[in-house]
Amino acid sequence: MDMSRIRVVIADDEPITRMDLKELLSAQGYQVVGEAADGFDAIEMCRQTQPDLVLLDVKMPLLDGLSAARIIYEEDIAETIIMLTAYSEWEFVKTARDQGVAGYLVKPLGESSLVPSIELSVARSKEMRQLKKDIRQVTDRLESRTVIEKAKGLLMSQEGMTEQSAYDYIRKLSQSKKLSMRRVAEIILMRSGGR
Repeated sequence: MDMSRIRVVIADDEPITRMDLKELLSAQGYQVVGEAADGFDAIEMCRQTQPDLVLLDVKMPLLDGLSAARIIYEEDIAETIIMLTAYSEWEFVKTARDQGVAGYLVKPLGESSLVPSIELSVARSKEMRQLKKDIRQVTDRLESRTVIEKAKGLLMSQEGMTEQSAYDYIRKLSQSKKLSMRRVAEIILMRSGGR
């Protein structure tokens, strides 16, 4: 993976920790695109920069890292979230996992543990995003096919069309009205109260 292309936001309430992380990451070729001292600023920085990775300290003022992680994950404003913490209790780990966190590192951090964790977490997050995208596309195609089949059936029963002529009718309307076949089928079903 090309590290120079990985854009990072660092969120930690300790300025020295942020500075150390920024130096370490920059020396490894990562691009630090933002820094934050609390959870609210981390969320806003992610909204502005849409980073590949956000490193969040668990304990921060105003809004803790786990709460910020949940919002960042729900709003989909960073590709990968890794928690940084001095706490390794199972409760924190479980909560982090449930908030969409891809990695969990216990401080103090060294280059030997940070860089491999970042690389693995970012790679896994990209794979998961692609899988989710593929699933959405397949689901959308299946839903479209189901709607079109229902509309064809309605045209066949109400208009006496053959299956092919019903399909051709939907396709022709789709082309002439510059709408998807699914949208045309939805309109046919709504018009006839068949949806």
